[in-house]
Amino acid sequence: MIDIDPSSILVRYNVKLESERSPDDVAREMFPEDELIRNIVEAVFEGDEDEVIMTLQKAVDQGKDAIDLIDDALIVGMDIVSQLYEEGMLFLPDVMISSQAMTDGIEYCKKISGRNHEYKGKVVSFVVEGDVHDIGKKILTVFLRSNGYEVIDLGSDVPVDEVVGSVIENKPIMLTGTALMTTTMYSFKEIRDRLFDNGVNIPFICGGGAVTQDFVDRYDLGIYCDDAAIVPKIADEVLKNATIDDLRTKFHSK
Repeated sequence: MIDIDPSSILVRYNVKLESERSPDDVAREMFPEDELIRNIVEAVFEGDEDEVIMTLQKAVDQGKDAIDLIDDALIVGMDIVSQLYEEGMLFLPDVMISSQAMTDGIEYCKKISGRNHEYKGKVVSFVVEGDVHDIGKKILTVFLRSNGYEVIDLGSDVPVDEVVGSVIENKPIMLTGTALMTTTMYSFKEIRDRLFDNGVNIPFICGGGAVTQDFVDRYDLGIYCDDAAIVPKIADEVLKNATIDDLRTKFHSK
């Protein structure tokens, strides 16, 4: 029996399968060149909270501005995680671990600087009353924060009064709601009505397993989204003064 190495045959005929690169290999190509920044970015990517704080402290000790490090390093690291998640190279636990490391780093930078980080905008996020399924909201929150937005996360099973009260208090650029069960998604309309009653007219991003575009189209403020990674892109358009009609045209399927 002849022992044949199949890889040599594939190379010879130019059909060798592309070697699978690990997420670590891909991420390293995306890390910044500045060593101090790179170390922080890598710590966020690895989800190592202690290492994030240590590398931040070292960077500050060597002259880096703590607040600048939020945008220049922490969010950069989280953006790499988000990109690899979108490409299917990382999974939800990876995203959540890195997100916690980034959040700890942001709080550390704010604490040692005595200043607040300037976010692109503020978003209120919640899961509807009667629904405790919050995985989708957590992913959405990670993507928004990694793209420079401050998220007021109200959690799951949130009463209508609390949602409306938070919007009035925090004055966000938009509101995001998630519903996984058909029996709970009808509170979206009640929230919309209450917002109108209080003179609030902001985009209301609706998603989750129970929600359809046809359902959301019935409500004046509603923007349907079934992909958490798209939500920061919607927020960016809101900052450009896009109207509800503009957002529906751009992000709703035809």
